[in-house]
Order: sequence, then C-alpha cells, then structure tokens
Amino acid sequence: MDAKTLEEFQDLGERWRGTSLAPWIERLTEQLSAGFSSQRYGDLPRWLAALNMLPDVSPASIDLDASRVGCSGSMGATDRQQLIAGLRGLHPWRKGPFQLFDVHIDTEWRSDWKWNRLRDAMGDLSAKRVLDVGCGSGYHCWRMRGAGAAEVIGIDPSPLFNLQFRAIQYYLKQPNINVLPVALEQLPPQLKAFDTVFSMGVLYHRRSPLDHLIELRDALVPGGQLVLETLVVEGDRDTVFVPPGRYARMGNVWFLPSSLALSCWLTKAGFENARIVDENITSTREQRATEWMTFHSLSHFLDGDDPSKTAEGHPAPRRAILTAEAPG
Repeated sequence: MDAKTLEEFQDLGERWRGTSLAPWIERLTEQLSAGFSSQRYGDLPRWLAALNMLPDVSPASIDLDASRVGCSGSMGATDRQQLIAGLRGLHPWRKGPFQLFDVHIDTEWRSDWKWNRLRDAMGDLSAKRVLDVGCGSGYHCWRMRGAGAAEVIGIDPSPLFNLQFRAIQYYLKQPNINVLPVALEQLPPQLKAFDTVFSMGVLYHRRSPLDHLIELRDALVPGGQLVLETLVVEGDRDTVFVPPGRYARMGNVWFLPSSLALSCWLTKAGFENARIVDENITSTREQRATEWMTFHSLSHFLDGDDPSKTAEGHPAPRRAILTAEAPG
C-alpha cells in the first residue's frame, strides 16, 4: 500500500472516531494492507502507474446526479491523451458510465438504468450513512452521494475497482465518499452503523445466501433499509434454481430464487416489510462489451439461436430489486 493511500484512509479512520463505525477502525489498516498487496495482486503496480498518469487539471463543474457521473471543463490535447492513457490502463471498466472532461467512459454496464429502476424505492437518502456492498468502481456510490447521502462507503475486494474509483475522485474531490478493498464478512459483527445498505449483484455469488442476508441485516441500524438486487428466476414461493454447472458462463452462481422465494428468505433472515420493487430480464443493451470493456459480455453468454436462454440452456438472466427493513 503506497503512502498516499495510507494517508487517505488514516483520515477516514479519524473521521470515524467516536461514531458507530469506530469498531471498524482497528481492523482497517490490516484490511487495506491485504487489499493492496502487490504479492496478492500482481497487476497492482501497473494499475498504480496508470492512476499516477492522470494529468492534474481542475474541472469547471461536477455532476453526481447525471447518467454519466463526472466533470466537465477544458483540457489541452496532451493532457487529454495522458488522461485517456491512464484510464485505459485501468481496463476493464464494468460499472458506469462516467464522463471526465470530454472523455466518455462507456462501461460494460449501463448502471444508470439500474439506478433509475431503484431510485424511487430507496426513499430519501438525505443525511444518511450508506453502505454499498460489491460496489465495483463506485458508480452507484456517486449517485447515492448525489442523492444527498451524508456519507457513502463502498466495499469491494478488487483493488482495480478501488483504483478506478480513485481515478474519478482525483477530479471530483468529494468528501465523505470512499471505496474500500474489503468484503462484507470483514466488517465487525453486529456493526449496526448504516441507515441504508445496498447489495446489488452479489447474492447469487454467495454459497450461503442466508448468511449474506444476515450480515447485511447486522450492518444496519435498527429500522434501517436494505436495497437488494440479484438474479432471480420465475416461480412461486418455493422456487429455487441451483445451476448444476455454470450459469451464463459464470462458475460462481449458487442459488437463484424466485422473487417470492427471496422475499421469504428476507423474512427468515429477520427483515421486515420485504417488498418486490422491480423485476426485468437483462438486455444486451444494458450489459455489453465496449471499447472500455473489451472482454466477452452478455451476448456471448446467451444461446446464439435463442437469447431467452443462457449458453447452457438455462433461463436468461432475470434481475429483481427488493427492499426490506432491519428489525426496530
């Protein structure tokens, strides 16, 4: 972990002292050292070099509440080339989109579409402390901050995603928003520190989904809100699909419940007022390969003759958003 990163997160620890996040402080340095270990992540020096390439240019304006989170302003040709080179050194960009000056980072996911589906259901974030689990590069963290959250903490074990967030933050310079290379299970137990917790695109990767739901519950203050987004299948309260092998070419998909079954899971995990907000089939316009994410994407994971099925013959990805409250 470089000295600048350590200094940034020491400031974060100082801000948490005397708050409900204080129990996390003593674990933070060790977690960050592991999360930014060049021995564990061989590409880390290259990613840090890309981050350090970003030119020092001040934006004219910043927008956290637009489809393309970012900034605008003028930039010389040399600085623009350097900006693009630095950002491309952090490939692949999966969650976004972002706009830095006149550079559009067209990410794999149109994460703004998901935001538009959930924004009415999440309620007012004003003055709230928010946790975004599995946040990737932090796109939704920025939208949460733009919606008025007092503090937003995103967690994702990937140091690449953390450095992508820092590339955006290098220009936006917004207080009270951080992305940490940490997994949910690394939080202190029974933290009960967040008014709202988001878990989006994570549950189906967990071998024990009920444990994940309980960990989310325990991160919330009493009465706090959970916003949960995950892959589901059609069916009734008893429907749960366990892929026998890969699902949409992913080897780490374990349980796909129906939305009704997931609502029952939430109740079983101790949540109250579980509600299905949205359900839709993911389109190849929402998730696709771009020049900023050149690897295979959704169209490559579906049956070439029948896009209603995955490459393995399972139902194509269907995603649902549910909300619930931690017990008061």
